[in-house]
Amino acid sequence: MRWIIRLLLNALALLIVTRFVPGFHVNGFVAAFIAALVIALINATIGVFLHLITLPLTFLTLGIFWWVVNAFLLILASYIAPGFRIDGFLPAFIGAIFLALLNFVLRWLVGEVEGRAY
Repeated sequence: MRWIIRLLLNALALLIVTRFVPGFHVNGFVAAFIAALVIALINATIGVFLHLITLPLTFLTLGIFWWVVNAFLLILASYIAPGFRIDGFLPAFIGAIFLALLNFVLRWLVGEVEGRAY
């Protein structure tokens, strides 16, 4: 049940990001939900591998390269998910930062931070 709530919060975060980041497009809540599912699957598979192999570079850049990897994963998700489009690297980079912050705030508002439900 918790993963459905996370997917719904991620879909909501995607919709909010489309309002503030030019070049970040989602065609409605269903497309946002599908995009959130695709992003979750990519992060659970390819994302883990990419974050692991880029760990030294992430360490050298004090974590900034983590956002670069997340931006590329968002671009990959935009190629797969219907109704989800990103117009370039810069919107993906800014969107990755906004998504992380929004997901943290939304999870905090719902009462789920660091995997614990309160």
